[in-house]
Amino acid sequence: MKNSWVPEGDSHYPSDGKIRWCCLELGDAVIMLQEFPPQGRPKETLGADASVTFMCEDALALYREFKARGVQTRNRPFVGNNMWVIPLTDPDGIGSNLKAPPMRRKKASLKSRVGAAR
Repeated sequence: MKNSWVPEGDSHYPSDGKIRWCCLELGDAVIMLQEFPPQGRPKETLGADASVTFMCEDALALYREFKARGVQTRNRPFVGNNMWVIPLTDPDGIGSNLKAPPMRRKKASLKSRVGAAR
């Protein structure tokens, strides 16, 4: 944990000694987490609007491996913002994505890149 915030108590957060915000780093990976203040919790199910994106070297290779192991994806891979995107959902229903820059070799269609892994 690189940084964290424990409020001293104000109109938004109680003074209970709990970490309410933190920044976690491991190598080049960074994630910041923050808890909603009690009066700021959304009415929707928590996590309904959230997703986590993991950058990787070859998202399509991971897609093929997942399919071979029976892992279902939300949709087939697609290109968005000039990156391959593999949409996933965890067992709690939280969305996540694998993203990777397109390979630098000649252009290949999704069918030829994904192949029999469908």
